[in-house]
Amino acid sequence: SAMAVEHAKTHLRSIEHYVTKDSILREPFGGRPAAAITPQEINDWLTEHCKTPATANRYRAFMSLAYRLGMENGKVGNNPARLVRLRTENNARMRFLSRDEYARLLCIIQRDNPGQVPAFMVSVYTGMRWGEQFSLTWEQVDFKRKVIRLTTTKNGSARNVPLNSVTLTALKEQHAGVLHQPGDSVFPRPGPRSDCRWWFAPALTEAKITDYTWHNNRHTFCSWLAMAGVSTKEIQVLAGHKTITMAARYAHLSPEATASASERLVIE
Repeated sequence: SAMAVEHAKTHLRSIEHYVTKDSILREPFGGRPAAAITPQEINDWLTEHCKTPATANRYRAFMSLAYRLGMENGKVGNNPARLVRLRTENNARMRFLSRDEYARLLCIIQRDNPGQVPAFMVSVYTGMRWGEQFSLTWEQVDFKRKVIRLTTTKNGSARNVPLNSVTLTALKEQHAGVLHQPGDSVFPRPGPRSDCRWWFAPALTEAKITDYTWHNNRHTFCSWLAMAGVSTKEIQVLAGHKTITMAARYAHLSPEATASASERLVIE
């Protein structure tokens, strides 16, 4: 559907997303005439290389956009990526850490990769998206007012991320432990395609935590807020959700959502 296509394209807003996808797709398709690539070839590549429906849809959207620009410039006559079916994304899947799982995972990271502890803690206790956190510079961190100022976000709106005592401590540790200038990255990475899998995945395995990725730290943040009794509207604001519907997915975790709500039926 048109809505699904637009949803896929929202994940291609940053230049880093374009550069990364372009570099990955150059190997299988870069040496081929664009007009010779078939929908079946694109679909087969997505099936083989993309672990989730969401990832497949992001790559499909990237290829479709490339072909559309080619058509607009008279370089190619059709867009085979448009004929590749969109995968169904299960946005209801919200795996999050229990407090015990978090403690086990944190202990392993502290032991094996202590330099990554601040990044992990900031992720869980702010709910920032991967792109928001790893594009962050020290100029955006206001220790005095206890906020992070995000100027570019997935939903297109700037927002402030409040810093609680856990994230303040983690950021101060990162500030003291990594040499930097004001405009430098808070969480520097060795290259544009590097990510946290090299240290995060082994820690998850040892902690026996399955079906969990870095993005699920965001679900952990929202779920813990809901379980602490934070309102759906406040979760929307804190997480930077575009609509309250996204935040409402966590409402069932609220301590007021079940027994207390049911008791309201009883007339004294």
